[in-house]
Amino acid sequence: MSATWRKHAACRGIDPDVFYPVSDEEADEAKAICDLCVVRESCLEHALANREREGIWGGTTERERRRIHRQRRKSA
Repeated sequence: MSATWRKHAACRGIDPDVFYPVSDEEADEAKAICDLCVVRESCLEHALANREREGIWGGTTERERRRIHRQRRKSA
């Protein structure tokens, strides 16, 4: 899978630690960056397809991504 979307990501050049908060409650800074990102959907789909278990991807926490997986399975 080509990840050319990464070139346009709003998180490029930002300290990666921002996107790996200790808890979901500390994810606000990363989510705010994601909210402004033009490739947010591509990032989220990448995380879902690759079962990313850590970090903020496409403006979602790992818990939120698990919820999306469950919802998609139910509607499939």
